Amino acid sequence: MAGLKEIRNRIASVKSTRQITQAMKMVAAAKLRKNQDRILRLRPYANKMATIMASIRKGLEHDLEIPLMQARDPEKVLIILFTSNRGLCGSFNTNAINEALHVATSVYGEQWKKKQVRFFAIGKRGADFLKQKGYPLVGSEIEIYDRLSFQAVSELEEKFVQMFLSGEYDRIDFVYNRFKNAAVHLLTHETFLPVSEPAEEPSSPLSPKEERHIATDYIFEPDKDTLLEDLVPKNLRIQFFKAILDSFTAEHGARMTAMHQATDNANELIRELTLHYNKARQAAITKEILDIVGGAEALR
Repeated sequence: MAGLKEIRNRIASVKSTRQITQAMKMVAAAKLRKNQDRILRLRPYANKMATIMASIRKGLEHDLEIPLMQARDPEKVLIILFTSNRGLCGSFNTNAINEALHVATSVYGEQWKKKQVRFFAIGKRGADFLKQKGYPLVGSEIEIYDRLSFQAVSELEEKFVQMFLSGEYDRIDFVYNRFKNAAVHLLTHETFLPVSEPAEEPSSPLSPKEERHIATDYIFEPDKDTLLEDLVPKNLRIQFFKAILDSFTAEHGARMTAMHQATDNANELIRELTLHYNKARQAAITKEILDIVGGAEALR
């Protein structure tokens, strides 16, 4: 049985750790609340933008000639991996990294064998892992979370657009954690470039009558081609900002959940150590009493 001093030291150490995890939980909760409001306000706009583009495309009677929407054989692929800059957020980063590697080796298996798949990491954790393991990392961005604004993200997004337009890559994909709630984030793999129609129509709060009214074949001014040429770059900036904000919000949710579990574990460990300490103290007192009684009996 461990000594009383050792048990007291362990209890003090665990209590100190509990204070840290409680503080980190509160900080993560505050950041989560702020960014959750941002992503929940952004999603309806982003979904409506995608819906409008899909509606215009369906009404076209000819093939599009917009470079950003031209599908190519994906010979050269870039996977943009979104992770966090810091740890202590459970399996948040590990799941995203594993999903990115799965996409590279399975979804783009042929390109991977030909060494035509590259990674770009947004977040220090993903960049460090890919670099340490020797995966083909062409670049990273770790300061974007410190200045997370639409303007800053747009500048980064333009870099990837130019990579696609120049033919450096034929396809650019996202792998990130999409925020659902504080305890749940969904691993997401989606194509960023070329622009394609959404796999499913975003859910709409409108009634069927209102939906039919919106689906009316309007006369567009300017023409649909011109509208799409203007909407596509704007939509890309919105979708990129939504992905990085989704990941950033999910990170804080994961960290808050992890720190909550760590605090609960610390409380349980303190309870067990206190019980262990009381038993050890009781055993020590009983031993002293027995020594005293034995000494008294020996003097008779």
